[in-house]
Amino acid sequence: MTNTLCLEEKVFNKEIMSLDTYIMFKLKEITTRLTPELTARGRKPISLSMGAPTANPPEFVINKLKDYLAKPGVHTYSTPKGEKPFRDAISVWMKRRFGVEMDPEKEIFSLIGSKEGIANLIRFATTPKENEFEKDIILCPDPCYASYWQFIKCSGAKGYPVPLTPENNYMPDMDEILAKLQKDGYDKNKIKMVLINYPNNPLGVSATREYVQSVVDFCRRENILLVSDAAYSELYFDEKEKPFSVFELEGAKDIAVEFFSFSKPYAVTGWRLGWICGNENIVQRFGKGKSTIDNGIFKALQFACADLMNSPEGDKYIEEGNLNYKKKQAIIVKGLKELGWPIDNIPHTTFYLWLPIPKKYDNAFAFCQDLLEKSGIVVVPGNAFGAHGEGYFRLSFVCSDEELQEVIDRMKADNFYYNAQ
Repeated sequence: MTNTLCLEEKVFNKEIMSLDTYIMFKLKEITTRLTPELTARGRKPISLSMGAPTANPPEFVINKLKDYLAKPGVHTYSTPKGEKPFRDAISVWMKRRFGVEMDPEKEIFSLIGSKEGIANLIRFATTPKENEFEKDIILCPDPCYASYWQFIKCSGAKGYPVPLTPENNYMPDMDEILAKLQKDGYDKNKIKMVLINYPNNPLGVSATREYVQSVVDFCRRENILLVSDAAYSELYFDEKEKPFSVFELEGAKDIAVEFFSFSKPYAVTGWRLGWICGNENIVQRFGKGKSTIDNGIFKALQFACADLMNSPEGDKYIEEGNLNYKKKQAIIVKGLKELGWPIDNIPHTTFYLWLPIPKKYDNAFAFCQDLLEKSGIVVVPGNAFGAHGEGYFRLSFVCSDEELQEVIDRMKADNFYYNAQ
C-alpha cells in the first residue's frame, strides 16, 4: 500500500510543503465550523475579513455579457495577451483616468486576475536556490497582501521586508532598506524587484507622489524592477486624494510595471480579469511566459468589460460605490471611537481599517479568536500580513450598514472596548 505522506513529500517541493491554507480561506473554515454554536447564542457570524465587494456588478455589464454569450466564436480559445477590443479599452481608460499613454499591442497584457499575474511575474523573474544568501531577492512591504509572501516563498526566492510603520508614515526610505539589507549580509545585486501597493492592503493608506517618485528614482539608479500593485486605485472617498498611476511619474516606464484588477471597482471578483502594463520589454517577456501557461480570459467577459470600463454606466457605478463605502466607513469609525479606539487618520482609500488590538491582549491572534468565539465577528490578525503586523488587526467594511451597526452593538455588549481590563 502506498504511503501517501511519503508520496506527497516526494512530489512537492519543500516550499509548497511548508505552506498553510491561505488566511482568508482558513478563517472561513473556522467560521463555518463555529456557525451553528454562535447562531444558537444569537451571535451569527458577521464577516469583516474578506476584502471583496458584496454588491452585485453593474447591470450594464451583466446585460452586455448576456449579449456576447450568443455571438459567433465567443466560446473558442482566446489569447493570453487579451482580445484587441479589451486591450484597446484598457489603453483608452489609462489615458482617460491617468493621462498616460499605453500601447495596447506592446505595453498591455491581460491577466486572469492581478493575483495570478503577480505570482507568475515573481516566478518568471527568480531562480530557486537553496542557500539563503544566494537567493534572488524581492523587496516586499511588511505588512502586505498576504499572498505576496507566499508567491515569493513558492518561487524559491528571498522576501526581504520593507517595514510600513506609523513611524515612517508607511513610506519607508529605500536607501535605508538597502543599507540594512547589505548590513545583514545580502548582495544588493540579487535584488530583482521592489513591490509597492498604494492604496494599500491591509493598511488602507496611500502614498504621496513625491515618495513614489523617490522609489522610481531608486529603482532606476539600482536597475531594479518596480512592481506597482494598483488593485485599489478606484476605491477612494476624496477627489483631492485620488490615487495616481506610477506612470504619471518621470522615468517610470524605464523600470516599472503596474497591475490592475476589475474585481474591486466593479464587484466581479469571481470573473477574474486584470492586466499588467508598463515597460515594453518586461511586459513582452512576461507574456512569453504566460503564453505557455494559459489561453487567456473567456472572450465574452473581455468584451463585456471592455464596454464597461469607458462607459458612463461604469463611471457612475464606481462613483456610487465609493459614496456607499464612505458611508459604511463613517458608521464603523463612529462606533469604534465610542468603544475607545484611537482613530486619528482615517484613510481616504480602500474599504479597510488597520487598528491596534485592545490593550489587554498581547497578540493579535488571541484578540481575533476571542472576538469570533464570543461575538461572532470575523476580523484578520495583523501578523497574517507580515511580522510588522503583530499588535494590529484588519477590518473590512463591505457588509451591510445594519451588520456594521450590529458589530458595534455586539462589541459593546461583550465588553470589547479598546481600554477594557
